[in-house]
Amino acid sequence: MGRVYATPEQLTAWTGQPAPADAERLLLRASEDIDDALRTAVYRTDALGMPTEPAVVTALADAVCAQVEYQVATGDDGTGAAGKWGSVSIGPVSLGDPRDVSQTAGDVDLAPRAHRALTRAGLLPGVIW
Repeated sequence: MGRVYATPEQLTAWTGQPAPADAERLLLRASEDIDDALRTAVYRTDALGMPTEPAVVTALADAVCAQVEYQVATGDDGTGAAGKWGSVSIGPVSLGDPRDVSQTAGDVDLAPRAHRALTRAGLLPGVIW
């Protein structure tokens, strides 16, 4: 199991709504997304790879909660598959126009509020804490 930067309680506080039943899974997936978005960011961590600076801890928790909030609002289940096609049919197979052609496989669909939390904390790639 990977690092998880926020708790269901933090998610509830962030959204003002009860955490979904699968909050732990969504938080794990969102934490993976945040890790992917910050591949080259440098900040202090403990032996488990968790951040130690209070501002970084807060920024990562906020970004993860924002990522989950965004995914829930867009109908994403944490797999990244939601919202990729304008229409889908099964027989005789018709997918329609892709909604987001700017992304390639492996790109993170980062929530705007997650991006803002990371930017405000100076955690964009190449920034040293």
